[in-house]
Amino acid sequence: MIIKTNQDEIQNYLSDASNFKGYCDAVYFPGNEEDISEILKEADKKKIPVTIAGNGTGLTGARVPQGGIVIATEKLNKIIEINPAEFYAVVEPGVLLSEFQEIIKAKKLLYPPDPTEKNCFIGATVATNASGEKTFKYGPTRDYVLELDIVLPDGDLLKLKRGEVKADGFKLTLKTESGKNLNLEIPNYKMPETKNAAGYFCKKDMDAIDLFIGSEGTLGVITKIKLKLAPLPEKLISCVVFFDKETNALDFISNAREISLNTRLRSDPRCIEALALEFFDAYALKFLRSSYPQVPEEAKAGVWFEQEVTHENEDSFFESWMELINKFNGDEDSAWFAVTEDDKKKILEFRHSISAKINEFISGKNLRKLGTDVAVPDDKFHDLYFYSKKIVEEQGFDYVIYGHVGNSHIHLNFLPKDEHEFKKGQNLYKEICKKAVELGGTVSAEHGIGKAKTDYLLLMYGQETVNKMRELKKALDSNLILGRENIFSFK
Repeated sequence: MIIKTNQDEIQNYLSDASNFKGYCDAVYFPGNEEDISEILKEADKKKIPVTIAGNGTGLTGARVPQGGIVIATEKLNKIIEINPAEFYAVVEPGVLLSEFQEIIKAKKLLYPPDPTEKNCFIGATVATNASGEKTFKYGPTRDYVLELDIVLPDGDLLKLKRGEVKADGFKLTLKTESGKNLNLEIPNYKMPETKNAAGYFCKKDMDAIDLFIGSEGTLGVITKIKLKLAPLPEKLISCVVFFDKETNALDFISNAREISLNTRLRSDPRCIEALALEFFDAYALKFLRSSYPQVPEEAKAGVWFEQEVTHENEDSFFESWMELINKFNGDEDSAWFAVTEDDKKKILEFRHSISAKINEFISGKNLRKLGTDVAVPDDKFHDLYFYSKKIVEEQGFDYVIYGHVGNSHIHLNFLPKDEHEFKKGQNLYKEICKKAVELGGTVSAEHGIGKAKTDYLLLMYGQETVNKMRELKKALDSNLILGRENIFSFK
């Protein structure tokens, strides 16, 4: 096992994509589960903080250490099994999502959650319950995790298979591989009925595996994952359409969402069922235009949508989408339709480049990224959206809005010019989070809490509930060594 202590060699493990920064004494590169167990046993004995590091694509500082040591998972990168007949795969946590997707695609398989950031490790997507564009139809990572092998903070091993271990009400007993029983009290609190990645998943009679999915490296180290797969769709309609009014774009998404959800309820294969419904405001389009000059100058908003089709029904669905575009005055002449695989890749690059450009802008100012991750129930989305725009514009901030509006989930990214504006932006960010909570939503729909958003988790759930989460962690990590300062602070 490699251990690096030279600060020049470990700088890549001391920040993430949000420019959150930290420090540590050493980075360990385990090659197997036994290595991890030994590291944790020693750290637990000496009460040394341990941070688990994926590929650095996170936006909340979760993988950024604040002292202690780092366990880098990049050498745990084996695809152990792909079973096309039974639609599952078994992987180690350091498998790169993009490589995994390419391999299973060649076998006519799909990993449905399809998180937006493709350079992440699969273990990190499980640790954050990651999601992406296709979450609108398929749901988040949680829905596709069948089994987990986990090394607990004391070095003991836990194996969980979905459906085998469940809580009795709010009491959960876990049995480790050494034969030890762990008796846990699951906090009783109501999670928002939205896409949500804030805090521990806690529910009456819950499946034990769900406690560890989205726990952000605070309860154990994931060493093996069994994932549910699906058949690869025969074809896709993929399109970016531009609108002359922001409200037309938002109404287009609302109508497409309603039709899609009704289609899903009725299991009617003849009606529109969007796979993805993504939004770009006028400022996001302006931000992108330097790289994509074909974006119309007069466009006030854009929407990217996808629909699974077959050769037989492709024309029918295309006509249905065109009717919807025309109903809300979308500009069909300037719309980008993907005909070839290359066209589809270009549309995906367009969607993903907005986040990369914002990261470049923020890093160039030597600031941390400041972008919301809020989501609310569908009937409250317009309230959240226009409230957020109003308070930011009143303060004269530059910003862009884009994101998963099909899930009533937006990323409003502040573009502060300096540290002074960044601090002002933090106050507005908090107000937006307050509004989302007031409307029954979440402060983090997909990125998690990490170290950057602990105050917002407190705002969302209150001190009593956060204290219950802390007690749950202590029951599994008595010396509080793992993922310290992630989700909530122990300072």
